Amino acid sequence: MIDKERIPAHVAIIMDGNGRWAKARGLSRSMGHQQGVETVKRITEEATRLGVKYLTLYTFSTENWKRPTDEVAALMALILDSLEEEIFMKNNVRFRVIGDRVRLPEVVRERLAQCEAHTASNSSMTMVVALSYSSRWEVTDAVRRIVAEGIAPEAITEETIQQHLATSFMPDPDLLIRTGGELRLSNYLLWQCAYSELYFCDTYWPDFDEEQFRNAIAEYQTRQRRYGLTGEQVENKL
Repeated sequence: MIDKERIPAHVAIIMDGNGRWAKARGLSRSMGHQQGVETVKRITEEATRLGVKYLTLYTFSTENWKRPTDEVAALMALILDSLEEEIFMKNNVRFRVIGDRVRLPEVVRERLAQCEAHTASNSSMTMVVALSYSSRWEVTDAVRRIVAEGIAPEAITEETIQQHLATSFMPDPDLLIRTGGELRLSNYLLWQCAYSELYFCDTYWPDFDEEQFRNAIAEYQTRQRRYGLTGEQVENKL
């Protein structure tokens, strides 16, 4: 059973396994990505229902630009097709994007900006898409902007860096979920996940359902988040 009083405020997900799901069924990789979009819709609705405030999805990494041109083109087209504002408006979900937008096709950038603007007043949950994103890109970009602002080196603190990250508008993830059986973070929210609880499962993303999402949250709720303290110190603070 899930404790509704201890729902993680921010859940980040590495949606892995679309290609392997398709290959196992003799389908094209693009079909796996299309099925993955349907999973995004279901999990977004479930996260909203449970009271999650931020849901961040690793959609396309900077490394993914190295994939075959036809697959990248299909992914860009799918992103455009999947931005159905109905799901955001129906669930009162705000849409945000983090990543290097300069590398995205202009039509994709325009559609993303339009969806962000149209959902800006929604307040039930913020769904963040990490698109053309990697942590190393993000930290490099933050450093460049800090230097451009002329901030003295001795004045730079962790808070300074945090304020210049693409994710500065939201709290760090409480829980990070990775599907598909791999046990790594793949250059995703490395700064932000310093104290996140990690949950890995073998299920390919297209098969990841609401029950499995609830299982991940239930597992999160069994853990004691110490932030460097001893268990006894944590208990004394409660």
